[in-house]
Order: sequence, then structure tokens, then C-alpha cells
Amino acid sequence: MDLILEGIKKAFWLIVTLDPEVLGITFLSLQISGAATLISLFIGISTGVMVALSRFSGKRIIVSLINTGMGLPPVVVGLFVTIFLWRNGPLGFLGILYTPTAMIIAQSVIATPIVMGITLAAIQQLPQKLRLQILALGATRLQMVWILIKEAKLPLLAAVMAGFGGVISEVGASIMVGGNIKGYSRVLTTATVMETSRGNFDIAIALGIILLLLAYLINLILTQIQQRERPR
Repeated sequence: MDLILEGIKKAFWLIVTLDPEVLGITFLSLQISGAATLISLFIGISTGVMVALSRFSGKRIIVSLINTGMGLPPVVVGLFVTIFLWRNGPLGFLGILYTPTAMIIAQSVIATPIVMGITLAAIQQLPQKLRLQILALGATRLQMVWILIKEAKLPLLAAVMAGFGGVISEVGASIMVGGNIKGYSRVLTTATVMETSRGNFDIAIALGIILLLLAYLINLILTQIQQRERPR
């Protein structure tokens, strides 16, 4: 109990004094996870909508793969991204292993199936007759897709929250592809693991509290938007 209280005090002190190292780690966490979430939204929503609206053989297999990807182990993602970006790997010539860019790639791979799966379910839940009604009113297929996305905006906002939550709290892949380099690729999760391994539990708890506060504030903003858009 004393450790937890000390961690809370430490977190309060680090926040109040605007500790430069903690601020740097926090902003880097936001930048990496924010960029990964945006990439996952672009790929996940577009692919999820396309799969939901298409009819083709093997669709159930594709959907099951997407649903499986929603629970993709981060360490497995980190392993394969590391292999691809290794100096002798297919993308080794890029020289981006142990950089924030590599972390963005890994986190995008983790978040994309989550966004894709929720988008797929959201679009499939819309009445099929709605598509026919939109087309009957003279809308193009692109306009129909946009209207369907607007109709499913509440679950899609949930997809944003789920995708961001999945990557801001991720640690395995971030350590593997980022290297946890001080002042360069160290984020809140990897710093927490490092301080725990060193026995600095007060600092680790402080970083954990800051991570929770950060995740809560982002999700609070998204929830406010979601609930404001909720039908009355």
C-alpha cells in the first residue's frame, strides 16, 4: 500500500513540475499511438466497409481472419515486424528498425484488425434495404458508402477508441521494434516496464498512473463526441 501511495505522490509531482523527461515520453507516446490509430482508421474503415458490402466466395473465411486479427498478440506482431525490418530482412534497406517509425508500423498492424472488425460488424448491422433505398434515390455507390458510414458513426467512434486503447497500452511490440532508447523511442509503457525491472516501483506506478490518465482523457473526449451524436 505504501508503494501505491508513493507512486501516486510521485505521479502528482512529475505532472505538477512538468518533468521534461516524462513530458517527452508522454508526447512521444501520443505521437506514435496517434499516428498508428490514424493509419489503422484509414485502412481499417475502408477495408471493413468494402468487405461488408461485397459478396464473394470465401467471405466468411476473410471475416474470420479479421476477427482473429482483433486478438493478434502484440509480441507476434513485434517479431514479424522486426524480421521484416532487420538489416537482412526484406525491408532492411529502409534502416528504420529501433525508431519511432518502426513502432508506428507495429502499432498500426495491431490496431488495424480491431478497427476493421468493428467497422465490418457496424456496417453489416445496418438494414440491407437501406442500401437499396439510397441507390433508388439516385445516389452513386460512393455516396451510398459515405451515407452508410455516417449511419454507423457511433460504433465507428467506438472503433477509434478501441484502436487507440489497443496501441497506447501496448508494450511487447514497442520494445521489440523500438528498442526503448532514452529520448528517442521510449514511451510510457516501455518506460514502466524498465523501471519495474529496476525495482523503481514508485516511478513505475507514477508512469502507469500518467498512462491511465492519458488514455482516460483521450477516451473522454471521444466519448463526449460519441454521446453528443447519439440519437435522442
